Amino acid sequence: MKKHQKEHLQSRRDFLRQSACASLGVTGLVNMLAHMRLMTAAMAQGSSPAGGYKALVCVFLNGGNDSNNMLLPIGDPASDELRSDYETARGVLALDRTNCHALNIPATTKAFKKHFGASIPAMGVHPEAQPLAELFNNGELAFVCNAGTLSYPIATREEYRNDLVPVPPQLFSHSDQQVQWQSSIPDKPFTSGWGGRIADLIHASYNTGSKVSMSVSLDGMNSFQIGTSGAVTQYAVTRSGALSLQGFGTNYASAYLDPTNPAAGYKTSDTGQRLKALERVMQLTHDNLLEEEYAKVYARARGAESVITAATTAAAATGVDFDAKFASADSRLGDQLKMVAQLIAGRSTLGNNRQIFFVQVGGYDTHQVHLNSHGNLMAELANALKAFRDTLADPAIAVFDDVTTFTASDFSRTFTPNGEDAATSGSDHAWGGHCITMGGSVNGGDLYGHFNPLKTGSNSGSFDSSSSRGRWIPDTSVDQYAAVFANWLGVGSSELETIFPNLPRFDDPLSSSNANLGFL
Repeated sequence: MKKHQKEHLQSRRDFLRQSACASLGVTGLVNMLAHMRLMTAAMAQGSSPAGGYKALVCVFLNGGNDSNNMLLPIGDPASDELRSDYETARGVLALDRTNCHALNIPATTKAFKKHFGASIPAMGVHPEAQPLAELFNNGELAFVCNAGTLSYPIATREEYRNDLVPVPPQLFSHSDQQVQWQSSIPDKPFTSGWGGRIADLIHASYNTGSKVSMSVSLDGMNSFQIGTSGAVTQYAVTRSGALSLQGFGTNYASAYLDPTNPAAGYKTSDTGQRLKALERVMQLTHDNLLEEEYAKVYARARGAESVITAATTAAAATGVDFDAKFASADSRLGDQLKMVAQLIAGRSTLGNNRQIFFVQVGGYDTHQVHLNSHGNLMAELANALKAFRDTLADPAIAVFDDVTTFTASDFSRTFTPNGEDAATSGSDHAWGGHCITMGGSVNGGDLYGHFNPLKTGSNSGSFDSSSSRGRWIPDTSVDQYAAVFANWLGVGSSELETIFPNLPRFDDPLSSSNANLGFL
């Protein structure tokens, strides 16, 4: 690091504290988490901490969500400078403000203070995202503005342009930024995700009766839920539930005498005897370590499968018609959230007082045909979140206060378009963007973090990392954003640096008014 870079960082924060955290390294992080697990395991020998059930749901928008058109100014450009800047730079991608859905921004909001002083512009959401405005205005949803991957805070455009502050490697790369968002440690090689580290830390304290992993993915394996030592291993289910072994009929109906009670025995058919032979082989002790480990994985998967099936059965017993609840959200994202809702409704069979879910939907890399594609994506997102909210709030389940849902994405899109034809143009990879958080515990109906200026290039007040494209430098780091969720889920404020080793470099998300992150 250059001399002037060191001086700059020392003037920002306590350098000794930063150095101590940096020296921790990956090995130190693993050791510290191991130590914390011993502490929480000791706590678990007594009674579980108070607090009841809580679940965190990550909705990852794969490809880079154009949050510039998800949350946008809708005032009169003749008197609203922010709207004027929006129309000037967005060009053919600008949305008609009269078609957007207005948000009731409170006069006490702090989201504009950093960059705009006392001015509070009129704001709205995408024309296809009306349910987001409804949820926001009902106080059940909030936006966190201009968040993204950061190694250190960046105060001005000049700091970035003059290389005065270290930045995450491979900015604007899909694969790198997805991993960095899900790990929260961009300046270290990937070893674990922040969801996985949270699970490692709190699992023993909250899930003493656990029958299946507290980390459940609805879209295969992901970086977010990878822990440090395998104490909690992510478990993947499909949008239809647990994935059964193939070749034995639906729910093993062709192999078991009674699929609802495997202990009743096997059918005498070839299918039944084949399953019987397979299960006996997998119960054997194997001399080969690889075979033995495979048998253990098989046993865990079969055990989890039965638990997941029991959970969906329990969900059905609540009387809630999940298909009807999600009738307006018949989509890939809607189907994933429907299954999450069913697992939450049947949570008593899972034995977890804390759960972390991961859902993901693609299509957000809108380099072409942006307006049409992004409109469809916003409709899918808004309708799925609304259906999820309505299902969790149903009196037969009544867990909306106990579930917090949030969005994340690789990055936002360039503010300027990449063409001049509204029908075919798109936008390209950018950096900071706006996120959504929803739940009964969320302090909804407000904006958090800091809404960024919409001036591009070297224009006065610009927060553009690019020469002219509108790649916003994030005001809020992933560490800060994620730490609020971790704390709500059960990680103590004194333990947050164990999960987020870079957190001391930034304003405290739980107590600093400068951070403006009191959304939970």
